[in-house]
Amino acid sequence: MFERSVFSYKDLDVKVSDHADEGILDILNHSVQGSEGGLRFSLQNIASRIAAYKDQIRFVSLYRKNKITGTVGSCYRISGQGKLRYPSSYLRYLAFQSTYQSAPDWRKRTHPVISHEKDDSFKQKTLEIFSKPHLLELKEVFEGDKHIMYAFLESKNERSKNLVNQAGYEYIRSFLTVAFSRFSPKPDTRVSKLSDADKPLMEELLNSFYRDYSFFTAAYSFHDDKYYVLREGNEIVAGTLAIPTAYKVYDIPGVWGWVMMKVLPKKPYFRRLFRPGEFRYLVFDSIYHKPGKEELLAPLFESACAREGFNTGLTWLDDRSDLYDKLRTRVKMGALNRMLNAKPGLVYTKFINLTDEEKEIFYDAPAYISGFDFS
Repeated sequence: MFERSVFSYKDLDVKVSDHADEGILDILNHSVQGSEGGLRFSLQNIASRIAAYKDQIRFVSLYRKNKITGTVGSCYRISGQGKLRYPSSYLRYLAFQSTYQSAPDWRKRTHPVISHEKDDSFKQKTLEIFSKPHLLELKEVFEGDKHIMYAFLESKNERSKNLVNQAGYEYIRSFLTVAFSRFSPKPDTRVSKLSDADKPLMEELLNSFYRDYSFFTAAYSFHDDKYYVLREGNEIVAGTLAIPTAYKVYDIPGVWGWVMMKVLPKKPYFRRLFRPGEFRYLVFDSIYHKPGKEELLAPLFESACAREGFNTGLTWLDDRSDLYDKLRTRVKMGALNRMLNAKPGLVYTKFINLTDEEKEIFYDAPAYISGFDFS
């Protein structure tokens, strides 16, 4: 493990580390994600998810007088296939001291805010880290290499959008949240967990299914051995990773948000689908179906819910992708999806050393939105 200072200015210090120490975990565990007027929530399984990235994660942290006041995580992987295949880094775990909010009355509290430095050189040097991945000390990354850094942002999160814009990131795609729910999920006898022996075949199927998507990687597709498949005979015709996850939800925008926060928790039947205090759900990731078999995703999702002890699942999909269109029009996703009225998320990308022709492909290709990275 390492931690080193990248640069300092007066009482401020920026450090890069390959692990989350006590200070980083503390600020992440107490932060509220999201933006004013949008979905506000806090993650519940941060330490275990960071551990799953192993040595492929770096943290860039800001310290004032040796006390941490903000951090951002950068997760390295090789993503995409063919002309979309590049070394890439996904930014997540953006948290600042001003979002140190862990109780439902966070609006009423006064939170410390990191003051703005008048010296633009310090700000510029900080932003350079998110444009120069070689500064993160990854053994696979060298200065001058082609590289893509990207982040998924809420459309209403002006603070994060402003940050990535200043770092030279470009908006390329948008995506939506898709929910699956069943009040009393039942298992299907055709569904089982994927065996180790079938993982190479499943990886081939996934790579073929997502060959035209940017940012796809199968590196986390079989995380924790919770990949479920539906077979017809001996053939795998549908599959999904099912990751148990929990959020503590503080706000959901819109009329349906009010219903979900104030009404559903008081209804015993609907409490199975949504409880703000601990919203438990499965993240569906690395979803696959054989062409023409998309309707089998419903019994697959339901079986995963039944076997894992959940009523709800979430996934995130490029809103111009074929998979999103099929889930929206051909798969019975359940009551929660009909109530959900989430605003689009945005994909921002920093292209490093790519030509204009190489960049253009990413504007036209659907983006793979990793559920693993959202869990």
